Amino acid sequence: MKPEDLDFSTKISKDDLLLLLKKEAFNIHIKDIMNACAFLLKDGKYIQRSYRKEYFESYVKGFILRVKEIKENQEVYGEYVDTKELQESLELLKEQEKLLIKMNSVEGHFFGIYQIMSIYTTFVLEEPIHPVGTPFPGGFKVKYEDGTYLCPVKEKQKDNPNAVCGFCIAEQDESV
Repeated sequence: MKPEDLDFSTKISKDDLLLLLKKEAFNIHIKDIMNACAFLLKDGKYIQRSYRKEYFESYVKGFILRVKEIKENQEVYGEYVDTKELQESLELLKEQEKLLIKMNSVEGHFFGIYQIMSIYTTFVLEEPIHPVGTPFPGGFKVKYEDGTYLCPVKEKQKDNPNAVCGFCIAEQDESV
């Protein structure tokens, strides 16, 4: 998904954004999903063994399997997104993609899915990019308490140019 796919001079509805995301999701081939899973498995070798399986399952559920969810989403939202924030988020993702692919630290098929899911969860669903229950080092997880999504690493990653924490709706879990 590219910033130029949208007209930022007008209001953008969640429904219009969802239609665009669906179009992108239908362009994802099963081979792309298999390659993304293989990338996660390969990348997971650097994850602490104690939560590697949970990490992998969380990413598959949160990113890979949501492709199907987007394709089948028939919800009518009737709300608008924050156009400026959406544009900034898409530009950040575009810059990340260039940098990460240049560094050979992420594969295009995974990053394409990651972009779609990041925009979908943040702007359509209004949920955190990492699903509730996603594990992080130290045994911490993304939580949902009293109507607020809490992330154990938000503050530490907020200014990381390779992270999407800057536009994720989760707040820092102050208990961490």
